[in-house]
Amino acid sequence: MKSGKTLSELALELERQSETKKDFIASTEVLEMTDTGAMVLEGDTHQEFEIADVAHTQIAARLDIPAKYYQRMRDQAPELLAVNVNGWFQQKPERRMVRTLDGQMRAFLSERYRRLDNYELASAVLPVLKEMGEGLKIVSTELTQSKMYIKVINERLELEVKQGDVVQAGMVISNSEVGMGSLKVEPLIYRLICTNGMIAQDHSQKRYHVGRNAEEGESYELFRDETIKADDRAFFLKVQDTVRAAVDITKFSTIVERMREATEQKIEGNPVKSVELLTKSFGYNGEESSGILQHLIQGGDLSAYGMLNAITRTSQDLEDYERATALERDGSRVLSLPASSWKEIAMAK
Repeated sequence: MKSGKTLSELALELERQSETKKDFIASTEVLEMTDTGAMVLEGDTHQEFEIADVAHTQIAARLDIPAKYYQRMRDQAPELLAVNVNGWFQQKPERRMVRTLDGQMRAFLSERYRRLDNYELASAVLPVLKEMGEGLKIVSTELTQSKMYIKVINERLELEVKQGDVVQAGMVISNSEVGMGSLKVEPLIYRLICTNGMIAQDHSQKRYHVGRNAEEGESYELFRDETIKADDRAFFLKVQDTVRAAVDITKFSTIVERMREATEQKIEGNPVKSVELLTKSFGYNGEESSGILQHLIQGGDLSAYGMLNAITRTSQDLEDYERATALERDGSRVLSLPASSWKEIAMAK
């Protein structure tokens, strides 16, 4: 599994961010992109923010500007990009939530976006993980531009996929403050032989960031009132219950049984061609595809189970934590492939 921050490092960064970030509800009529690619917010005070990549993507999507053309203007003609964005801001004004951190506009979201922030989430779930007792171990945490991850295993809950190949149950808790996904609690299968992690995305539980409209006329920093705080407390109590129920023996056994079945689904064709077909289906780049083939051959297990382990092992080689986590989820995609799709991969010549 891809390593990340220590728990102490995560806690310190979450605390720092919670004291620095600011949110605004503002009409696009008071927003203006500059020729240098910054965003100016006019209101009670004039404020200017560098625009993060995620926010650029969201602005392009909201204004229906094709992503490739938006990026081309951003790279080659920033003044043209500003004219386009500002023109649509004025022609079709609407109220949006602008999320900022460290002088950056990090998200451009619906005014109904419900702020389920990482600090509050960690404050809710870490005590629950502690109370769940010995054997529960946080193995990896990270804060990327898009998401927070907390990956946990339960060393007391383990089964064999095959003789000597032991896996442990766990969970991945993830959240995005910038609209790049829901709050999720997903089962994690942790393989002891090579410390691979497979996220069973088909069994995930989600909470979406949708809330009430802000009051009319707001175009200033958004402060939480007691009603919102009470609503959040109730919400995070439900999240705590979800975390307590996440490491479930029945669910774990079901996933492991599916992994056992995968050991019998042999690759009977050319492994190189099998990986090529999988690469095309799953959208891997050349480096990722080469890594999967290498680990498949080195693992010596030419089966669906060997393929999923090759994918999750390759995730450890990637620098980007977000992409590594995506490959950890892809391991479970192998288990979910229709029989006809797996047969095509397994028999590739």
